[in-house]
Amino acid sequence: MTDDLTQCTATQLLSLFSSGEASPVQATQAVLQRIAKLNPLLNVFCWVDQAAALASAHQSEARWQAHRHSGSPVLPLDGVPVSIKDLILTQGWPTLRGSKTVNPDQPWEVDAPVTARLREAGAVLLGKTTTPEFGCKGETNSLLTGISRNPWNTDHTPGGSSGGASAAVSAGLGPLAIGTDGAGSVRIPAAFCGNVGFKPSFGRVPAYPLSPFGSVAHLGPHAMTVEDVALVMNTIAVPDARDWTSLPYDGVDYLAGLKDGAKGLRVAYSPTLGYAKNVAPDIAAATAQAAKHLQDLGAVVEEVDPGIADPLDITTGLWFAAAYQVWQSLSPAQQALTDPDFKAQAELGAQLDANALHQLNQRRGVLGSHLRQFMQRFDVILTPSTAVAAFKALPAGHSPMNSAAMLGWTPFSYPFNLSQQPAISLPCGLTTDGLPMGVQLVGPMFGDAVLLRAAQALQSCYTLIRPPLAGV
Repeated sequence: MTDDLTQCTATQLLSLFSSGEASPVQATQAVLQRIAKLNPLLNVFCWVDQAAALASAHQSEARWQAHRHSGSPVLPLDGVPVSIKDLILTQGWPTLRGSKTVNPDQPWEVDAPVTARLREAGAVLLGKTTTPEFGCKGETNSLLTGISRNPWNTDHTPGGSSGGASAAVSAGLGPLAIGTDGAGSVRIPAAFCGNVGFKPSFGRVPAYPLSPFGSVAHLGPHAMTVEDVALVMNTIAVPDARDWTSLPYDGVDYLAGLKDGAKGLRVAYSPTLGYAKNVAPDIAAATAQAAKHLQDLGAVVEEVDPGIADPLDITTGLWFAAAYQVWQSLSPAQQALTDPDFKAQAELGAQLDANALHQLNQRRGVLGSHLRQFMQRFDVILTPSTAVAAFKALPAGHSPMNSAAMLGWTPFSYPFNLSQQPAISLPCGLTTDGLPMGVQLVGPMFGDAVLLRAAQALQSCYTLIRPPLAGV
């Protein structure tokens, strides 16, 4: 365990708090100091509330002291610093969604379900992390907050749309972050920034308000380890009546059985999903090595594709239609303030009529049914997380917007938003250019616990590495 509290995982911090070797105030101060030093370089926090974070840390420290003196119960995340993506409501803080169209000068009186559960668990909320406007793309830039940067190489993007969340965790700006994933937005930046990003089964982590982009949008955690992901899932995987799609409480303890290993698990190793033709050689080789690791751990690995066609047009069609719906809700003055990429998406969505949308949803249903049947044979699917490593960080509107530009380079992520399955990205080393790579494991619907068990086993084969900024 490192002496630098900013490099500790949430699990390590809780151990230090329990033993009295470190305190929540010390951890929070260390993280806040690191944010002050690195955020001007990385631009991954759009809101930091030092006073509120320190007040929360002092309250947590008092609870830990009471626990050591009297044995009183400890909250599950007591004193652990956490950041929240700026698409998610936080009481007392503005949620601007990366957009100049949202007025910051209004009451902010509501916590989203995930925010409320984190507060109840004793987490120290640091602030809000950057997102492209309305989370509309797989890189993190916006007219509101500018360009967010990758801590492994600041010339490159951290991915998106949860790029701020992922880069913050990787750079030691808090061990946990909450993101959202509508077409890969947790897993893409996890792969680009070298950390763990988990998209639970749809509805397992409730949302409020529901995403305007519909039932492809999941909420999930970023962390450096699968164990930390399981830890935070025990707090946030609780239904909320405000989300009518939230799943009933199932009482699963995601830490129980997490380290039971991969022996006997049935793994479908699909290096291309049958259609991804341009996977970078480094990433393809790393994914093949991950398959070998799982086999060595006792999993039954079969190289097989799930038998689906590329559903890119389904994903982007539904996405563009939703963008047009949001666009229509804006006044002309607001529309004039929008990101050119979001405007282009809305214009593409305006071309889709009701019949086209109905056909897209029917095709989505066929895809979901096929994948659910395929998963009857397997516990997990193994793929690359993305087809490429992090690309250059550029301003909003740098390239013409179309389906391929938006998501063509991440062919492994969006199918599993359409099917609503749980999926996780794990770091699996660096490219020859020194950029992180990720492998993806996908579980059956509602099979989140088994998926995390497989991910924990696979992560044990890799050494946890931090970007060069870790030494700052």
